[in-house]
Amino acid sequence: MECEGSKTNMCLPDNASNRGQDRNRSVSKATKKPVIITWKSRVTQNSTTKPFVEVLSGRRQPAPPLWMMRQAGRYLPEYRAVREKAGGFLDLCFNPDLAAEVTLQPIRRFGFDAAIIFSDILVIPHALGRSVRFEAGEGPRLDPLDTPDKIAALSKHADFTALEPVYEALRRVRSTLDSGIALIGFCGAPWTVATYMVAGHGTPDQGPARMLAYSHPDAFEKIIDVLVENSIQYLLGQLKAGADVLQIFDTWAGVLPPSEFKRWSAEPTRRIVEGVRAKAPNTKIIGFPRGAGALLPDYIERTGVDGVSIDWTAEPVLVRERVQSRIAVQGNLDPLVLIAGGAALDRAVDDVLSNYAGGRFIFNLGHGIQPETPIAHVEQMLKRVRAYRS
Repeated sequence: MECEGSKTNMCLPDNASNRGQDRNRSVSKATKKPVIITWKSRVTQNSTTKPFVEVLSGRRQPAPPLWMMRQAGRYLPEYRAVREKAGGFLDLCFNPDLAAEVTLQPIRRFGFDAAIIFSDILVIPHALGRSVRFEAGEGPRLDPLDTPDKIAALSKHADFTALEPVYEALRRVRSTLDSGIALIGFCGAPWTVATYMVAGHGTPDQGPARMLAYSHPDAFEKIIDVLVENSIQYLLGQLKAGADVLQIFDTWAGVLPPSEFKRWSAEPTRRIVEGVRAKAPNTKIIGFPRGAGALLPDYIERTGVDGVSIDWTAEPVLVRERVQSRIAVQGNLDPLVLIAGGAALDRAVDDVLSNYAGGRFIFNLGHGIQPETPIAHVEQMLKRVRAYRS
């Protein structure tokens, strides 16, 4: 699992070109080589509004803001160079210099409207004292929390000093990032994080967690409760460190039937949203219940999020009429068509814009960008989205 969740300057049309070039200048004085940023000087900030935040505040933009999930990742050669330097994956996440650098790389290259801090959804289990390892070619590995007795021994309180490097990376990015570009903090939704904690790794349908939730619902709820409370504190720490917006990633929400979805996905997310807003009332929060489909209207009603990210299988009419009419929508280009490129990519971009750009909308992918994605295809997508006006 790459962060964020991990998972060339270009010519843009019309005034979008200047916009992107300005951002490339504003992020860093670094060269095109994958070097580490020097944090001693603060770059002059020259913008007073953030289009990304404006959309989440209810103000539709003529050209939709744009970023990509996993935009700091293995498709970028500069990321790969830093990743090799860092050693282990968590070593990269917990090195403020390197984490800040890779967070800024896609902004420097593409001029996106938002940066998302480079980290991982499993840092909360790590801070709870669980063993979290990332093995090459295998993804995350944890010691399974798969019986009521093991769950009873789970710590209730995370060691937030272990997460201080994430906060420091946020502070460093915020001090360097152009003020017109939003900075996103995030956490994994309790259901999705719990699925990895129970099984000890990812599975095709996260069956071990589903079975435990059916067989021992009270024990499973203890995991959820711990994750809710510690996620609230983690997100509040990210806001204090400089995050403008928060996103809650529920990658495995779509494997749940409707009644279980309400209990294990929507309800814990609602508690996190309320917990954060109890201390930071104006916080803008995006939910991403991947695969929720027809349950999306109920999800936004229950959780109170300001925006919802949708995957590429979402039904456009349902989303426009029952979701986007109430909150902002983010998505939902298929990451595979970004690999394909060419005319297929142009058609897919146009289809997303046709479906959603008439309302409050943030252009994104339906999930994270894949490592094999050609950079030229990202540039093709960006150019087409930036050319859109309505």
